[in-house]
Amino acid sequence: MLNRFEKIEDSKVKLEVEVAAPEVDTALAKAYRKVVKKVNLPGFRKGKVPRRVLESRFGPEVLHEEALEELVPPAYEKALEEAAIDPINQPEFELVQVEEGKPLLFNAVVEVLPEVELGEYRGLQAEQEKVEVDDLQVDHHIYMLREQNARLVPREDEPAREGDLVTIDFKGFVDGEAFEGGEAEDHSLELGSRSFVPGFEEQLVGVKPGEEKEVVVTFPEDYRNEELAGKEAVFQVKMKEIKEKQLPELNDDFVKEVSEFETLDEMKTDLKEKMLNNAEEQSKTKLEESLIEKITGDSNVVLPEVLVERQIDRMIGDMENYLRQQGLGLDQFLELSGKTKEELREQNRPEAEKRTKANLVLDAIAKNEGFTVDDSELDAKITEIAESYNDQKDRIKGILEKQGRLPSIREEMRIRKAVDLLVENATIKMVEPSDKKGETGGENPETEDKAGEKAESDTPDSSNSSEADNNKTED
Repeated sequence: MLNRFEKIEDSKVKLEVEVAAPEVDTALAKAYRKVVKKVNLPGFRKGKVPRRVLESRFGPEVLHEEALEELVPPAYEKALEEAAIDPINQPEFELVQVEEGKPLLFNAVVEVLPEVELGEYRGLQAEQEKVEVDDLQVDHHIYMLREQNARLVPREDEPAREGDLVTIDFKGFVDGEAFEGGEAEDHSLELGSRSFVPGFEEQLVGVKPGEEKEVVVTFPEDYRNEELAGKEAVFQVKMKEIKEKQLPELNDDFVKEVSEFETLDEMKTDLKEKMLNNAEEQSKTKLEESLIEKITGDSNVVLPEVLVERQIDRMIGDMENYLRQQGLGLDQFLELSGKTKEELREQNRPEAEKRTKANLVLDAIAKNEGFTVDDSELDAKITEIAESYNDQKDRIKGILEKQGRLPSIREEMRIRKAVDLLVENATIKMVEPSDKKGETGGENPETEDKAGEKAESDTPDSSNSSEADNNKTED
């Protein structure tokens, strides 16, 4: 039973726990029956040493470890239940008393969720972007689909143009000396992709197959290889092959080839509906993020370091999964980016602290409102998950149970109720989309600068990760 419960720090509590003497005696007796089987003493058969002899020879403590393993965990769990606290870390135990015929006394110091001083979370003011999908956006999407299905046609006598895919040999020199990573043969490069050092690709425009070109560029001052940063480099480049993109004709035959539709009009109608749904989801997500940021900023809480570290672990784990999908390991990424794992963790710490605080605030709102998720709600969610995978509900439920994910799903649903409450009680002003131009491409899809669609890179070799790619990986 719980004798005493006191708060000793912002997020630490001390539990003084007592276990009744009869339970202690029973546990010591069971411990003796286990321990004696392992003891050999002259004059006694193995496993037949009397308890008084065993304790006299080795001390009463010989039974304590076994007895405590049986007594402490259930007593600690019951004390947590009586104190109505949720630990966020493993406890530190302090043994006060363990003796036959007397109660077991021990203390447990454990870190718990901190108290949150909530701001006013009803009636928050926020802006939500209007949802619009026009024909130009649909045309842009279809144009990109044609790009993905473009044919590459060799051009032998004409010079390279921006947008062409060229095959080159190159070798780079700084101060007359070749440098590591500055040489390649039969390298494929899309002119205008900005995957090389700024200025490199532009100088290949106008070069014909078989011709050689001396390309002079300057590495950026913040280039990660300090030996090259800010220095001028000369690349000897040989143009070996030029291929031109030829877009497929936009007609019903193309539609049948790349989709399940029969006509262009059918595909456009479906595409516009999907884009509209996606835009609505994005608008809703931005609104929710805005409201969460407002209430988080208006609330006060001391962040436990253990929760921040766990959030960093999750973020690094998400990054590893993303990198794995790109065929890259975390160690390779760290080597390319010139960072240590500890530096990466510290780089992610501000965002981890922000997310941790938001989670604590939303949890506090859910508790304040008395939100719970009953079995019928969880069951409905499992049905929804099963339908999304076109699978049987019982099979999905079995998988989730085996993975131990049902408690986390229930908790996500409880927090979702807190987010929905923020939205339902907010004063929302509808505004024009801030990135409307970016969504449409800003130009006619047939004439836009395709180079702008790709992330910039400051590397001499496009196989290296750009800073823009690094940022996207860490989001």
